[in-house]
Amino acid sequence: MESLAFCRWLLPMLLAVLAGCAGLPQGVERAHSQAFADTDDTTLATVAAASLGPVEEGGTARSGLRLLPAGDHALEARIALVRMASRSVDAQYYQIADDSSGRQFLRELRDAGARGVRVRLLVDDLYAGGEDALLAGLAEQPNVEVRLFNPLPVRDGGVAARTLLSLHEFSRINRRMHNKLLVADNAFAVSGGRNVADAYFERSEPANFIDLDLLSAGPVVARMSAVFDSYWNSEQAYPVQSLAAPEAQGEPARLAFDRRVQAQAMAAPLPAGDLDDLGQLPLGAQLRLGRVEMALAPVRVVADSPDKVTGVAMEDGAVMQANLDFLQSASSEIFVASPYFVPGERGLLAMRNAAARVRVSVVTNSLGTTDEPLAHFGYARYRVALLDMGVNLYELMPPDAAVHESEDRGPSLGRLHAKVAVVDGRWLSIGSMNMDRRSAHSNTEMALIIDSPVLAAQASALLHAQRLPRSYQLRAGGAGRTRLQWVARDGDRQVVHATEPSLNWGRRMRLSVLSAVIDEELL
Repeated sequence: MESLAFCRWLLPMLLAVLAGCAGLPQGVERAHSQAFADTDDTTLATVAAASLGPVEEGGTARSGLRLLPAGDHALEARIALVRMASRSVDAQYYQIADDSSGRQFLRELRDAGARGVRVRLLVDDLYAGGEDALLAGLAEQPNVEVRLFNPLPVRDGGVAARTLLSLHEFSRINRRMHNKLLVADNAFAVSGGRNVADAYFERSEPANFIDLDLLSAGPVVARMSAVFDSYWNSEQAYPVQSLAAPEAQGEPARLAFDRRVQAQAMAAPLPAGDLDDLGQLPLGAQLRLGRVEMALAPVRVVADSPDKVTGVAMEDGAVMQANLDFLQSASSEIFVASPYFVPGERGLLAMRNAAARVRVSVVTNSLGTTDEPLAHFGYARYRVALLDMGVNLYELMPPDAAVHESEDRGPSLGRLHAKVAVVDGRWLSIGSMNMDRRSAHSNTEMALIIDSPVLAAQASALLHAQRLPRSYQLRAGGAGRTRLQWVARDGDRQVVHATEPSLNWGRRMRLSVLSAVIDEELL
């Protein structure tokens, strides 16, 4: 017992000593810059104007919007916009992976800078560990600036090691920039749930994320540019040169970057003429034709302040508050898709109030499809209560559990990652926010709330057609409604699982213990 007590005392001491060796640079200079407003003469602005059409006399200017459901089309859209930009590219991501898609994206940003386009890249620092040299090399390219948001003091190692050695600043580093946004020439923007990595663009063999992005044009783009500027110019955004080691800077770093991004071939070709799930041509083809097919609708941008990462208050952020208000506005039906659904007491109350008035359906990951098992266990605490309220719960099935596996789907595991809510078949919310406590309190998020029956119907059809037939529907079973059943369908026949699929005894014990000691705010 004495040795255990000594270890409990020694380990924090060692961690504190190690962590104390690292700190963020002081007195960092950040050149203030804003999105270009004078881009009306660019090709992208011309295409955007043609896509929006004339504004009716006395009418309100509406934005153009288009869903991007297919991963390969979503990557192609980003690259097409970067390639056609002539004045500016602003990109803001939670993660840009050092894989085929990530390197291709960074290579396109380099090439844009080389032809005179101003490129500003802002990346959250959590998953940027080990990428200092890559990102600093990009920052050495002409016309390119790179900043890291809310950096960890420890620069080397993986996420777990860097976090462990930064525990002396845990309250700060636990707060992350979760936004995803790309703006080209202040004319077109892509936002939504996708990071830049193979798994988000259907290029990963073991598993791919099922996600949904949104292409925007018109007045909404300037508002998203203003959000980007607020993050770019914040004190939490550090120029990568202030963090990278001296040997990762200068001309050698630029040449090393060039070798690194050129060495790896593309994992898959970009789509050229094939249609996506909505029958839409790839964006690049429509840009070259001079007009993009888009739905016109009023849209509201909601974004958390970058200062959210410095606060200690645990109130819901602006995006979570807006989405809870959005759900409360329903008069007939609510449909929510969220990969991590941990409602907490406030979210549970919102679900109860909504379910008392309207039909409420939620689709999320099952234990077999989630990439965050602890978050799934956080959600599992609420399942019985949600069912008792009348909420319809669906959990995405893994491919090996599907009753009939579609022949045109690859063998990779599909994991829900879209963050979407549809209200009354008319209103659509889409963005980066998960319906969990981390998005509410710790991460910064952005969402667009759109008044468009057309887009709401498309999003609902996509999620129902591609998700619910391959999902378990949960129902209460057993005495006292304390047990659950997972119901799959084989045509008209039901297949009922009395125990949670993909959960064995050992996994249950391990995850139960961890979820019991880890605060819900950290899931």
